[in-house]
Amino acid sequence: MEDYKKDAWKTKPTDRFLLKWIKCHLSARITPRLVGVKWLRPWMITFSSASLGVMAGVAFAMGWGWLAGLVGGASQVLDGVDGQFARLTGKQSTGGAFWDSVLDRYSDGAMVIGVTLYLVRLPVPFPLWQVVVFGSLALIGTNLMSYSDAIAKNLELELGKPSLASKGTRMTVIILSGLGSPIWPLMPMVSLGYVALHVNVVVAIRLLKAQRSSSVS
Repeated sequence: MEDYKKDAWKTKPTDRFLLKWIKCHLSARITPRLVGVKWLRPWMITFSSASLGVMAGVAFAMGWGWLAGLVGGASQVLDGVDGQFARLTGKQSTGGAFWDSVLDRYSDGAMVIGVTLYLVRLPVPFPLWQVVVFGSLALIGTNLMSYSDAIAKNLELELGKPSLASKGTRMTVIILSGLGSPIWPLMPMVSLGYVALHVNVVVAIRLLKAQRSSSVS
């Protein structure tokens, strides 16, 4: 129990799978070093993380997949630091949580749009309209994952355990595809297809669960 309390600052109860691993093994190595920086505030870390995520999207759009993977990886690690920093310094707030949630959507959206534009620049073995459709589905589904989480919480709907389509998994898949793009330039196509299909399947399952647990017709 003491070990749990000692490490409770590393993650939130809602963290699962890859996101939890990243926070515990990567973000947690950085956060304690920042606690002594008196002028630093959690929102500054949140903003820096989101900015790096947007920059990763721009790098993808420019065709620099490997650079996008590096910058996106830094954004993902830093995304865990802001909450850890807030918990360790006693600076948690609802406003900070709102900032984190909203700015994450900018970062996620930029990454998905960036990957789509990256693929548009390549001679992919698919019609352009298919790439655009997958990019649109990935973007819409990614936003719906977070939106459905928030709505279900407000309406007290039970949607079951967290899925593997969580933010940590989605972004890690895209980041790894960027890092692997120098070896296989079409690897981001695989990540885009995964995100587009997985998140929308999960959203469809959530709609069915909501239908069964409510009077929606």
